Amino acid sequence: MKEYRDNGAIGALLDEYEKSIEELKEVITPLSKSDLTTIVDHETKDKDCRSIQTILSHVIESGYTYVIEIRKWLGEEVDYKKKELLNSADEYKTALNDMFAFNEKLFQDHPKLQLEEYNPDKKIKVRWGQKYDVDQLLEHAIVHILRHRRQIERFKIKLKTN
Repeated sequence: MKEYRDNGAIGALLDEYEKSIEELKEVITPLSKSDLTTIVDHETKDKDCRSIQTILSHVIESGYTYVIEIRKWLGEEVDYKKKELLNSADEYKTALNDMFAFNEKLFQDHPKLQLEEYNPDKKIKVRWGQKYDVDQLLEHAIVHILRHRRQIERFKIKLKTN
């Protein structure tokens, strides 16, 4: 039986984030190195969306970036994590676990972190220009995983038909 975190909205966000990552890991488990590295979308101008490998590397880098943006907003000095291309589904699954642990650590370090901020001037201005509060940024992180999981599922279908 699934154990749920027992810390309110933070627990709900972390549970759903973890669930989205587990679903993604299930989707990538059977992939070969060739499946990972084959360019599936030759038309896109987005270098992060050409292959399953580039998508996963983008997802992991982004997962770190969301927390780093929050930590910077809290006044911490943290460097952004560099994108890394990995060679196997197992390596990506480990990297996804590590990225999620980095997210969990935010709430271990800041257990009373305020999730909502209604004053637009006090929201987190992220490096891509939008403004979020902590709750919105983590909800974005969850949906980001879901959207790219769907994209990978579609890529897998294309790989089978080519």
